[in-house]
Amino acid sequence: MPHVVVIGGGIVGLSVARELSARGNQVTVLEKEDHWAAHQTGNNSNVVHAGLYYKPGSFKARMSVAGNKSIVAFAREHGVGVEVCGKLVVATSEDELPALYTLESRAKANGVPANLISSAEAREYEPEVSCVAALRVHSTGIIDFPGVCQALVRLLDKADLRLSTPALGIRPGRNGGVEIATGHAVLRADALVNCAGLQSDRVARLAGLTPRATIVPFRGEYYELKPERRHLVKGLIYPVPDAALPFLGVHLTRMLDGSVHAGPNAVLALRREGYRWRDVSVGDLLETARFAGSWRLARKYGRTGVDEVLRSLSRKRFAASLARLVPAVHAEDLVPANAGVRAQALLPDGSLVDDFLIETAPHQVHVLNAPSPAATSALEIARYVADQVVA
Repeated sequence: MPHVVVIGGGIVGLSVARELSARGNQVTVLEKEDHWAAHQTGNNSNVVHAGLYYKPGSFKARMSVAGNKSIVAFAREHGVGVEVCGKLVVATSEDELPALYTLESRAKANGVPANLISSAEAREYEPEVSCVAALRVHSTGIIDFPGVCQALVRLLDKADLRLSTPALGIRPGRNGGVEIATGHAVLRADALVNCAGLQSDRVARLAGLTPRATIVPFRGEYYELKPERRHLVKGLIYPVPDAALPFLGVHLTRMLDGSVHAGPNAVLALRREGYRWRDVSVGDLLETARFAGSWRLARKYGRTGVDEVLRSLSRKRFAASLARLVPAVHAEDLVPANAGVRAQALLPDGSLVDDFLIETAPHQVHVLNAPSPAATSALEIARYVADQVVA
């Protein structure tokens, strides 16, 4: 029975482990933290994405559309909270209509169920919304992604699951395969799969690769609406994204528990796993500063970066961005919520890797860029990665 070691205990790593186990492999999962879904999976908006925004034919487009169906089916089969509630992407001015029409075309190209609606029709879904038109995306949902991970762990009852076990060294095996050193032992395996998220490029280098991209962490900051103001939002309200910018902009999301999250704001994290301004790593900052792509990105999006920092420091600015979508939202309606950190892969020329990036080497598969919609697409990514392991 082939033995495969998976590094990373988030939703992608656990999905890969489950897929490999189902195909008859002996699987060991190494997670450096003391619990599953500790980082990106456990600190995101819990949205099941439809596949609306992504270039037709890309990994993201294909895997998100398929993953939307498979992750919802998985959650329902295993008793994990999920609701397919749909969302509105709203044009708040006439200037945004061409971009909204482009999104409608992309939805059709990707096979995403969506249709344009008027402002009056939008208010039937969201009475407090302000828009001139909207795109109703029917297959978007909300889900408990950490709950999905717990279900995957239960299914991995025959696997060797090791928490608090970082990979400290990786080398080719003496008789083929690969060897992974931990603080407790050296594991010998036929193959290695790197699903380490925020640490994925470092794990690749540890294994002797020179990955094409470097991870630069961006913190996504959220607020919540106070309980007495939650009635302002019934579901999910998104702005029309600016095609010239790398992120979608702040939006409003009603969660499974009835709370309403607002965000994310996006700022450079001062540590790979830095969820607060005071989370600082000098080593991580030096690594980012030494990478030429960081400076090229800063030159390209410098003004946007300043705006994001100012919004991070001002609840009033944050509320003003939300008020474009729902004018009744004010600064006093917001309370801070937990932040997340996005592992964004960046190329040396300063461009963001805009698709999933998976690289292979003998006996190794490395998932080097899997930001949103990776959680939605996790079961589909797992099938692809398992095929690469076999190949």
